[in-house]
Order: sequence, then structure tokens, then C-alpha cells
Amino acid sequence: MDLIDQLLAGSIDRVTAWPDGRLETSAPVPVVVLPGSFNPLHEGHLSLARVAEEIAGGPVAFELSVVNVDKPPLGAADVRHRLAQFRGRARVELTRAPTFLQKSRLLPGATFVVGADTAERLVAARYYDNDERRMIAALGEMAGQGCGFLVAVRIDATGRVVSLADVALPPQFKTLFTAIPESRFRLDLSSSEIRQRGERGTTTTPDP
Repeated sequence: MDLIDQLLAGSIDRVTAWPDGRLETSAPVPVVVLPGSFNPLHEGHLSLARVAEEIAGGPVAFELSVVNVDKPPLGAADVRHRLAQFRGRARVELTRAPTFLQKSRLLPGATFVVGADTAERLVAARYYDNDERRMIAALGEMAGQGCGFLVAVRIDATGRVVSLADVALPPQFKTLFTAIPESRFRLDLSSSEIRQRGERGTTTTPDP
């Protein structure tokens, strides 16, 4: 059983995949992490990683959780297919961490690169069973782990442009979040939209 199979079986929680295909379980925690499903990996992800590297002053690792909050776990073939997209391109952290609280425990000190729509969910009590105390506790633990967030502008499902300035951040946690200026990066398409267009026989290059 290789490391990916062990991860899927739940016997380990994190595997680092290097660009040359090597896998290991004890790599140093990356400084900057860009999580996603990467189905597929597209130029928007790569452009955002380049901008995040420029802002943070260090290389970005991508992160793919094999466990999801509201979807079935990924199978071995799916994980290997998505991982193959990064071969020769970038480091990937494979984890069993569907939430950012769990990601912060596995990757302490990391700065996570997210869209403003994700930042909204991070500070919304409805995503914590409508319990604001749970939300505050989760943010406090993430801060205590030394984690933070770089937040990119996104277009939501209604076509609204959402930036960090639109997110109602709890005052005590504002320093956890740093905006990526719209002039540096903006992504109007999601992986699912790109996948749907591909299935319809069209190709799309996202406007960064």
C-alpha cells in the first residue's frame, strides 16, 4: 500500500507530492497554500499562485483534500488523476482536512490563498451550525496556529463582484485576512464552469 492508499484509508492525514512525483509524509509545512479541488487545474489557479508568491515572497504549494464536507471522498483513481496535473509544475499537499480549521492543524503557520466567497463562509455563523461562539473559537484556533488568509476577488453565483472589503470580518480577526488587489488578480470562472464548458465541447481560458 503506497502513501496515497494509506491517506485514503485514513492511516495518515497528510502526504506531500513533489513536482518530480516523489511522495513523503514529513516534509516541512509550506509557507503559502492554495487549496482547491482542481477538477480541472486551470490557468486561473496557476495565475493566482504566481500572484500569491509575489505577495508572500515565497513558493506556493497547492492543497487537495481527499475528504469533503458535502461530497463523497475522492477515490484513488481520481486523486492520482488530479495529482498528475501538477507533475513538473508544483508541490501538492494531499490531506484529509476538508475544513480550514483542520487544514490549520495539519499545516500550522501556513497562509491560505482563498477567494472572497470562501472568506465570507469562514466568518459566517451559519457555517458553524448558526453558533457564533463556534465560529469565533475556530478563528481563534486558526490564529493561534499562526495561520492567515490571502483573499482574492471573486464573482459569486449571482454575478456579484466580491472582495475582502465586502466581507463582514469580526474586528478581532481582521489581521488574519489580507486582500489581493483586484488589479493583481480576478477570476470569473470556477473549475466546475470550465469543466461544464469542456463537456459541451468548448474551451475557455479564464480571465485572470
